[in-house]
Amino acid sequence: MDCPECSSPNPPEAKRCQKCAASLDQSGGLTTTGGGMASGWSVPAPGAEGSGPVRTLANLQPGAMLAERYEIMQLLGEGGMGAVFKAKDLELDRIVALKVIRPDLAGKREVLERFKQELILARKVTHKNVIRIFDLGQAEGMKFITMDFIDGQDLKGMIRQKGKFEPKEAAAIMRQVCQALDAAHTEEVIHRDLKPPNIMVDKQGKASVMDFGIARSLVDAGLTMTGVLMGTPEYMSPEQAQGQKLDARSDLYAMGLIFYEMLTGKNPFKADSAMATLLKRIQETAKPPAEVDPNIPGPISDLIVKSLAKDPNERYQTAQHVLDDLETWMGTRPVTGAIVAPPPTLLASLRHWKWAAAGLGVLVLAVAGALFFREKTKPAAPAQQKVVTLLVADFKNDTGDQVFDGTLEPMVTIAMEGASFITSVNRAEARIVGRKLQPGAAKMDETLARLVAVSQGIHVVVTGSIAKSGDGYAVTLKALDGATGKEIAAQDTTASNKEKVLATVSKLAGPIRKALGDATPESVQIEAAETFSAGSLEAAHSYAKAQDLRSAGKVEDAIKTYHETVKLDPKMGSAYAGLAIALGNFGQRAEAEKNFQLALANIDRMTDREKYRTRAGYYLAVKNPEKAIEELGALVKQYPIDWAGLNNLAYAYHLRRDMPRAIEEARRSLQVYPKSMLARNNLAHYLMYASEFATAFKEAAVVLEQSPYIKSYLAQALSELAQGRVAEAAQVYQRLEKLGTLGASYSVQGMAGLALYEGRLNEAISLLEKGVEADLANNNPAAAARKFSALAYAHLTLGRKPQALAAAERAVAWNKDPSVLFPVARVYLGLAQEPKARALVAEMAKRFEPDPQAFAKLIEGEILLKKGSAREALTVFQESIKISDTWPARFNLARAYLELGAFTEADAEFDRCLKRRGEATEAFLDEVPTYHEFPPVHYYLGRAREGLKSAGAAESYKAFLAIKEKGDPDPLVEDARKRVVGR
Repeated sequence: MDCPECSSPNPPEAKRCQKCAASLDQSGGLTTTGGGMASGWSVPAPGAEGSGPVRTLANLQPGAMLAERYEIMQLLGEGGMGAVFKAKDLELDRIVALKVIRPDLAGKREVLERFKQELILARKVTHKNVIRIFDLGQAEGMKFITMDFIDGQDLKGMIRQKGKFEPKEAAAIMRQVCQALDAAHTEEVIHRDLKPPNIMVDKQGKASVMDFGIARSLVDAGLTMTGVLMGTPEYMSPEQAQGQKLDARSDLYAMGLIFYEMLTGKNPFKADSAMATLLKRIQETAKPPAEVDPNIPGPISDLIVKSLAKDPNERYQTAQHVLDDLETWMGTRPVTGAIVAPPPTLLASLRHWKWAAAGLGVLVLAVAGALFFREKTKPAAPAQQKVVTLLVADFKNDTGDQVFDGTLEPMVTIAMEGASFITSVNRAEARIVGRKLQPGAAKMDETLARLVAVSQGIHVVVTGSIAKSGDGYAVTLKALDGATGKEIAAQDTTASNKEKVLATVSKLAGPIRKALGDATPESVQIEAAETFSAGSLEAAHSYAKAQDLRSAGKVEDAIKTYHETVKLDPKMGSAYAGLAIALGNFGQRAEAEKNFQLALANIDRMTDREKYRTRAGYYLAVKNPEKAIEELGALVKQYPIDWAGLNNLAYAYHLRRDMPRAIEEARRSLQVYPKSMLARNNLAHYLMYASEFATAFKEAAVVLEQSPYIKSYLAQALSELAQGRVAEAAQVYQRLEKLGTLGASYSVQGMAGLALYEGRLNEAISLLEKGVEADLANNNPAAAARKFSALAYAHLTLGRKPQALAAAERAVAWNKDPSVLFPVARVYLGLAQEPKARALVAEMAKRFEPDPQAFAKLIEGEILLKKGSAREALTVFQESIKISDTWPARFNLARAYLELGAFTEADAEFDRCLKRRGEATEAFLDEVPTYHEFPPVHYYLGRAREGLKSAGAAESYKAFLAIKEKGDPDPLVEDARKRVVGR
């Protein structure tokens, strides 16, 4: 959790500012003093406590001071536990809400424990729609909590004023409440006292959930137990009213009550007393809101009714499920990923699903809940969408010819995906699951594929066989119900010779698709089969092998096999596309772009889905998110539950730096295939960029439990670093070192990044030089170039200009990617080599993609800033942000404001850099760590606050120095030390 004094994230002992060291308690982050109070409450400096009279709530009038730090501005409200004030934190120069416990209750242990629990649990939940609590404190006989101040009104007051909300306005607020609950439940925290007074809405319509005072961790019984009634009776769930054990679904019931009241102006269980209300809730069913007011839309009424089911098993099971249906109605979520209805041939098995899952243990139940088709009483017709997840098993090869091993399965996958409602599960990921279910299994035969289907909630398994038949080949294909194993459809035929097998297999897929509900005309199916069946059997075999290697994360082997494939079939566009993706994953972006162009040159031999994916893949490779979003939007419109399309759409939004939308689309792809490690790995990175580090670490951990994905290690390491856990980040990088040459390369880059972050420049140089040598030996010049650019920076910072110039020259010689050109251009500026910097600016500016153009503008602005033309630089930095709102642009904009003496604007921009620090982990969004650029934010923020004459300046300098205390000599460090002493 954050240091309550300097806001540095979870600082380790060696990194704490003086106030951190005096206030952070190792056991749980609660504040203590030198005496080590067991209560965990922070106190003023020695000598202040007890020096004045004991305060009462009546003493806290506007203008009064508390703890020599908080200036009382206004009473916001009073309740049975105490009062809440608007106050100014003079030390950090910010407005806070200050919750004071009534003095007569402050001595009661259970009350203090409740307030401590509020801080502990609330701090576990980091989300924009959850009010952040800063600290517990005590002074002058009072105990208090400080938290975010919301300039707005609580929902209770709004309901009282409005009477009723318009459905769209109510939905917008409840959407945010559900997002807050989803974040809390993800951290295994239930609120248990959700009610309108605990929901604040600011003047811009942003809703924030507060008051986790009786919240409870799902993994810790906390202060309460079964049988004890806690919470506000008016909004309790039936199980809470009966003192039963609670889970997240109790919060969803309270959400439904609040939503009902917002739309109707009434509580559905109104009675003369609180106990009578509770009794009605236990015994009765709520009247649907649409019957109270016919103007309430049916889907919203249905959503509320489902939320208010007396039996928790009949409610929504997660806040995310509520969000899915709510956002579908609002139009913020495309209808393709929302309320789904199964194809007719699967209805019988779906009715059997609960029974089948119940007999298979916890693992099956967990996934079944994620993939099970949810039914609504009155589904809106446009939102209905058939969804079939499909797994192609390994075919039985009785020919004795190895060329058929693994060759037919990709062709069947492509053929089956000709139906828009079918999406295929990644076979490499399915194999990993299969090996856990059946250790030692060499193949994913029909039996194992069915086990995987049941464990993963996959609807259909397609399997087949090929055997010699006279001079030809007998081929069979069949589809099985994933839950029951019952045969849905089967087809068989013969191919007169080996080369006709591919076309034969693809044609067999048409009737199977039809049995699953596909209405595509047969002529179109035949045309599609002919499109992708061209080429040699040997090329198809090699392509299938390469695809499996890439999906399994064996990128280097995949690249070699793709090269073999295109030698066998130089016109196989899909193979070039696969090679391009593999090269991009290996960091060789120029080669990836070249192979995408070769894929596009042979796009005529692809299906519609492959064409969309290939064009989108090209735009993603060259980092043109707008064009990628255009292609992927068309893809998911035609193929609404295309898992790869949804996953890549999330990636495109991430390239546009729209992290909330990237996270949303990533979660949509996980709804289609919840067990996808690739999609979850990507989600971990998007969460990291959005500064949701704890959640990012957990999502990456889920992936690493299944397979050693290199990029999941990176998400974990950088999330640890962004929380100030340098030692923990180093441990992750050390584990990464063991994952082959690519893992070792990333490990060296990461360890060097940690050294640069702390200012250990000579150590970073040693690591980078060894890493460069290994990269070049392993034929990975792109990775070597990135290390050369980091070397140039380190040498320049140490004043070693010849070495810096040599490293910069080698970097641009090996790699022309903007992630290399931009930092090298900065080094050239530091070396007074402006012409060379401008040459790189010109190279970036001529690119069509937004990021290179934006980075070119940044270098132009830095040239102006270096010449003292801060006002002109400011304009250029603002132009850069209009092209692409990058973290480096915000940092440079803040520096320009600082140079102009616009301290308020500089403070605001540096503060924005702190809040967006997740983007600083990889400023170029390419898995190359850049977090060493972040520490100077603390230094420059100190400069801005010094200009504002704020006491917080010293704390910013100290935060910077705490990071750099192990570092080599650095001009900024020396200046920061002088400024601290001077203050």
